Amino acid sequence: MASIKYDHAERLYPGSDRPAVNDFNLEINDGEFLVLVGPSGCGKSTSLRMLAGLEEVTSGKIFIGDRDVTHLPPKERDIAMVFQNYALYPHMSVAENMAFSLKMAKVPKEERMQRVKEAAKLLDLEQYLERKPKALSGGQRQRVAMGRAIVRQPQVFCMDEPLSNLDAKLRVSTRTQIAALQQRLGITTVYVTHDQVEAMTMGDRVAVLKDGVLQQADTPLNLYDKPANLFVAGFIGSPAMNLLRAHNVDGHAKLGDVEVPIDRTAAAAGHGDITVGVRPENWRIVGEGEGIPVKVTVVEELGADAYVYGTSGAEGTPDNVIIRIDARKNHQKGETLFVTTDPEHVHVFDTESGERLSA
Repeated sequence: MASIKYDHAERLYPGSDRPAVNDFNLEINDGEFLVLVGPSGCGKSTSLRMLAGLEEVTSGKIFIGDRDVTHLPPKERDIAMVFQNYALYPHMSVAENMAFSLKMAKVPKEERMQRVKEAAKLLDLEQYLERKPKALSGGQRQRVAMGRAIVRQPQVFCMDEPLSNLDAKLRVSTRTQIAALQQRLGITTVYVTHDQVEAMTMGDRVAVLKDGVLQQADTPLNLYDKPANLFVAGFIGSPAMNLLRAHNVDGHAKLGDVEVPIDRTAAAAGHGDITVGVRPENWRIVGEGEGIPVKVTVVEELGADAYVYGTSGAEGTPDNVIIRIDARKNHQKGETLFVTTDPEHVHVFDTESGERLSA
């Protein structure tokens, strides 16, 4: 097993005026499951491929354990990669696919088959070892790709959006299996996804990237409760955080004629333009005229909960204000609700810099 360190790592593609990954600094602990997440083109896959040796590091360094692997070829880095498209050999059986890298490394046949059987047992693939990939479902093929990585017994797993080809139900069950398997094996894992729900449910820590720059790396709960800036606040959470433009006036966020309380730390930051963030579950419905008016346009019923989407005439409010409610409250389209929140649930950001102001 091994830790990983990105030390001012950068990747600048020829002909580009901006690095795909810019001054990337991150330490990943031995045995940790770290998820790189962000929108398309943010540099997360490039960061992973730099670690795997599939992309050149233009400047800076990458360490696996105490070894500087910046300029080592992939085969010398002791990593195993799991790709989005499985990359299985169609003419080989499951067992042959899983054992292929060991065969290339000239591992004795008896040891190869022993490792394959152990991995197949872990992944519940024992009854499929003689089948060809075309006879397997998408989820089973992905497990074979995982098995091929496991048998190598690497120091690091690199996983590049391995679930994106699966249907929604299978993705949920497979992500649970991968997280449980990683914990069992204790192998340091770097996992790339664009799906922030996947990131939040799988990672010990999550690193959020935007335009090649690391925005925040923290536990899923800390990312949700204390986003470092406006980008992280808007990206993490489903549905997204409500972001409202306001003015900091005497310890309150003023939106037109409506005031929302903010915490002392944010209030002490001084007067000026601020952006207030409120999670959908943190709104409270109050009496008429007591808070922000929201005219209901859509109600999404999800069983125990419902999400109300509405518009508000209050200055600074976005096109859609999202409120989570008890589904049995039975609010209707066209109805006007009045909502407010409490200071401990309000996230305050500097509108210009995007940086967090609240405690």
